Amino acid sequence: MVARSFQVHHNDSTYGVDYDTGDGLEVFKIQIFSLTSIPPDEQKLIGVDENRVLSDDSDLVAISEKLRLVSINEEQQEKSTAENDELLKSDEELARMLQAEEEALLFQQYAAPEDNGKFEERLRPYVSQVLMYEDLQRQEAARKTVPIEELEEKALVSLAKEGNSTPSKNEQDHAFLLQLLFWFKQSFRWVNAPPCDGCGKETVFHGMADPLPSEIRYGASRVEIYGCNFCPIGSRFPRYNDPLKLVETRSGRCGEWANCFTLYCRAFGYESRLILAFVDHVWTECFSQSLGRWMHLDPCEGVYDKPLLYESGWNKKLDYVIGIAKDGVCDVTKRYTRKWHEVISRRNIITEPALSAVLANVTKDCRRGFTSQVLSVLEDRDEKERQELESSLHSTDNASTSLPGRRSGDKEWRKSRLECGSDESCSLSGSSCPVRACVDKHVTEIHNAFLPILSQFVKEEFPKSRAVEVLETLKRILVDLKKSPFKTRRATIDSVSQSLVHQLLPSFTELLNALSMSGKADADGRFDISLAGNAVKTSLALPVALDALDDTINNLNICDNFVEDSLCLPLLKLNRIHSGSVLASGEEIPLGIVSFIWSMWFIFLLFHLKISP
Repeated sequence: MVARSFQVHHNDSTYGVDYDTGDGLEVFKIQIFSLTSIPPDEQKLIGVDENRVLSDDSDLVAISEKLRLVSINEEQQEKSTAENDELLKSDEELARMLQAEEEALLFQQYAAPEDNGKFEERLRPYVSQVLMYEDLQRQEAARKTVPIEELEEKALVSLAKEGNSTPSKNEQDHAFLLQLLFWFKQSFRWVNAPPCDGCGKETVFHGMADPLPSEIRYGASRVEIYGCNFCPIGSRFPRYNDPLKLVETRSGRCGEWANCFTLYCRAFGYESRLILAFVDHVWTECFSQSLGRWMHLDPCEGVYDKPLLYESGWNKKLDYVIGIAKDGVCDVTKRYTRKWHEVISRRNIITEPALSAVLANVTKDCRRGFTSQVLSVLEDRDEKERQELESSLHSTDNASTSLPGRRSGDKEWRKSRLECGSDESCSLSGSSCPVRACVDKHVTEIHNAFLPILSQFVKEEFPKSRAVEVLETLKRILVDLKKSPFKTRRATIDSVSQSLVHQLLPSFTELLNALSMSGKADADGRFDISLAGNAVKTSLALPVALDALDDTINNLNICDNFVEDSLCLPLLKLNRIHSGSVLASGEEIPLGIVSFIWSMWFIFLLFHLKISP
């Protein structure tokens, strides 16, 4: 029993309480009840210094003398009041927004001109444009440039990383679309000023010129002329509109990027739209069967499903955002804003009823000749999208997510367009990524598989140099396997390599199993390695194995005494913790990032707890 003196703070009062801790927490609460009139079952006692709630008798001994008393009923009332205030504030904000929207619509009736055909005139070239994406020759030309099997592999691996080893076709299609976006971002080139055709050095804009017949053939109605400061040749930059030509040139600005990428999406069977924003930007939308809705994709930025990027990140003052597809046009502005009351005040080209009529007429033309069954499906999808856009208009989802300014294009050019955003250090690769399941049991299996290999080296009394030589040979074999088609991976240990590793093959069995592969000797004495299980598991494991090999070789090279006692950290990382949840740092995170974090944390614990590994 310990006699203590407590200072209990409640509201604006402080009570001194002398108490024998041996009497327990319940008696202590009864004593406080006599001072404050707060019943014991409604008391919440918190240690001020520890910021910890007292929960049992032992806390009375360990806690500091300063306590804070909170009435549970008062706390709930405060919480309820705060929630009501927030709701009231939200309702008031919504009322102001609706009022502003109503006033903007009223003003629009007087400010917007009568429909004189100019809005439709602006849309019609894009309607013709998207029909080129249906041309089979253009689609085939696009598909031929894509490393399809590589993207399929990456798509399946990305799903496997999240624990989805048996994805549905819709999930595979969705994952492949994202890999197509990432590939396009890396393979297409942004043009600020084209390099000189003569010497390849930087050029300076000199003005515009009329297109040549060869340029007009591919839809170039304007040509930019650039002069070179080092030679008299310079360069021409035709602004091609034919995506077939863009598949060849693989360069341009946002117009060319979106134009060409939308062709690629159609070439792989995705329902796609070219999205035209009247604030001078274009991008793509695809209908994701996996999500059951249209999804935003910006090839210039390599970003997907972030429709508020332009308003929240780039600080664009949106007005009209129109989706244009082979089967109709649609006003999708509401998907890209949470400030509709502000947007509508800037929509002064045409009144809303007239706009709806124009879009309906253009869509009717696009769907002329469609069967009643196809029309019914499209109209049903249109209605679902309309409801989705209306319901998301005043949503607070993603409102707190920080989105970056524009990344594509020269910095000075972006500044001139006021698209850099308010936080240039912001990135989509960190804070906006969700917590995900970490599926990495294979990493543990691979690290454990190096124990029998290194143990065999020690048993055979291999010198360190010989052990490194064998591991380098193993690395070359794994590199060959990684380079081979993922569905039919195969490698052969030839007679030269055989002399180094043949006697060690039994010790490689565990590693091959971890890679979901197997080995077999043929009649000529060669050893063939091939898939023995899930090809995606092998794709997931090979980069980890190569990384582990590099790490092992480096640690072996600096190992002073290669003996049995050295078969521990840092040479071996056995029985590492695996699985759980992690905060992803981006869509294409390094395969070993979670393993590295766990390893460093483990070493940290060993050091601070002074535990021998």
